[in-house]
Order: sequence, then structure tokens, then C-alpha cells
Amino acid sequence: MDFTTILSDSLQQAFGPTAIIYCLAAIGLNVHFGYTGLLNFGQAGFMMVAGYSLAGAVTIFSSSLWLGVVVGLLLTVVLALLLGVPTLRLRADYLAIVTIAAAEIIRQTISAATFSDTFGGQDGVTDFISGFRAVNPYSDPLDLGIVKWSAYDTWVMTVGWSMVALSCLVVWLLMRSPWGRVLKSIREDEDAVRSLGKNVYSYKMQSLIIGGLFGALAGFMVSLRSAAVGPSFFATDVTFFAYTVLLIGGAARVLGPVAGSIIFWFLITGLGTFFSQATRGADPLIPAAIMDSQQASLMRFIFLGLGLMLLMIFRPQGIFGDRRELALDAR
Repeated sequence: MDFTTILSDSLQQAFGPTAIIYCLAAIGLNVHFGYTGLLNFGQAGFMMVAGYSLAGAVTIFSSSLWLGVVVGLLLTVVLALLLGVPTLRLRADYLAIVTIAAAEIIRQTISAATFSDTFGGQDGVTDFISGFRAVNPYSDPLDLGIVKWSAYDTWVMTVGWSMVALSCLVVWLLMRSPWGRVLKSIREDEDAVRSLGKNVYSYKMQSLIIGGLFGALAGFMVSLRSAAVGPSFFATDVTFFAYTVLLIGGAARVLGPVAGSIIFWFLITGLGTFFSQATRGADPLIPAAIMDSQQASLMRFIFLGLGLMLLMIFRPQGIFGDRRELALDAR
């Protein structure tokens, strides 16, 4: 058993580009769920719109990535309005149903053969980040001894963690403002807020838009990390992984998504590498009669799911959360 490799792989994923993507997506869900009490199960849809906008600006319109960023943000706002207008006056579960359905509708539409010439079908879109690669200031890999990232991954991480820091600062400033205090009040008792003359519907819509914009940043990072974008990158489990990240770190905590993403990817990668090594070799630690290599690949999800269940039982507010912040009344 090579514990050095397990630790190296775990750290590489915990601080790498993938952790950044889920951190940004969870920051958006934190605004929705943690601070406002909105159940958005379609964060992958916001990410998809942004990711394909970035790719489409270059491949379809032969423009710059910056135009793709602007278009992606604008389309994210439009999507939030389309989802929020018919649902935010209703109970929270209606928003959950609409958002998860909308995300799948967008994904299935983009992957349809009818639009394969434009969006690449199941293969997706590639070759659109040459401009981003050209401004990479790193020429050598980042080698920290136990962990190593390529020059391009280092550039993506520099941009990504800077976006995470800026996003956390924005959320911290918003939630310390009167606007943020209204959101928390809506989460606790929106009828009381409405009785004070506040337009609850308007505040919910603003929250949905802002959280969706953070999801758009995650979609941009998906495109930059992989140098490609495809329907499989935005499956439903992306949203549920982002919720897992948020619940682990603690909802309604500015740094909860950051801590949750690092812990989540450290554990899921470490468990995956451990069970992979434990079932390989001439004399495996776990005999084939108990578990084979294919079964080992699923054990990380089983153990992580068990850990999440225990966390929700004994500390439902998350590792760094506050139980009082989860006094939600779904309306």
C-alpha cells in the first residue's frame, strides 16, 4: 500500500481545478439554499449555459473568450428569470422541480443530433481556449514535492482560486448588508418579512440571479479546465455533488463551500486510490473473493455517503456551520 501516492493524489484533487469548480457552484447554492432557503436543483443548468457560451463565442462566432463571458453571464440572468418568474411565488418544492427539469431539458437539447453541427452533440466542443493558453505566465510545472501540477493546471488554479476568493468576498459583503439580512429573514419566515412591507418575490429573484451567476463562473472554469465542453460535464450529479460540498462545509457560512470542496475531493480521491490499490497486485490487501477492482471503484461513494449520513445525524449544520442557520421553512 503506497500511502504517499494516496496522499499526493488526494491533495492534488483537493486543491486542483475540479475542487475549484464545485466550490464556485456551491457558493451559488449557498446564496440560494443557505441564505435564502431556495431549493435549486438545477445549478448544472446555469453552469452549462455559461460553459457553452464561452465555447460558442470562439467556435461559432469566431470572437474572443471575453465575449463568451459576457454572453454567458447575460444568458444566466435570462435563465434565472425564466425559472424564477413562474415559481418563486409558490412553495419551494416547485422551484426544485422546475430547476432540475430545466437543467436536463437544456442538456438533452444541446446533445441532440439536430444541433450537433453547432454544439458537437455528445462529443461537445473543443479547441476554443488558445487565447487563454497564450497568456499563461507559467512555463514550468508547479512542483511542491508531494504534489505536482502542470503549467496549464497551475494557470487555471491561479485564475480559479482568485475567482473563489473574490466570490467569497462578494458574498461576505452582501450578507453583512441590509439586503443580506432581508434574505436571511426570508429564509426564516417570509410571511413576517412580507408583513414588514418587503417585496419577498423580488428579493428571491435577486438571490436566484446572483447564485446563478456564481454557477456561471463554475461553468466557465469547466470549459477552461478541460479545454472542452460537453453535455456529460453537466449531468445531474454535478448539482448533487455541489450540495454535498455545501453540506459538508456548512450552509450559510461564507467559507463553508471552500472547506467543503477541499474536504470532499480529498476524501473521495483518497478513498478511491486506497481501494484501487487494495484490490490490485499479486497479493492484494482485499482478496478478489471479497471485492474486485470494479467494485472497489464504487466503495468511495459508499463510504462518503455513509459519512454524509452520519454528519447529517450528528451535525446537520455541517462541519463549520451553525444549527440555527438551518431553521428553514420551505414555502
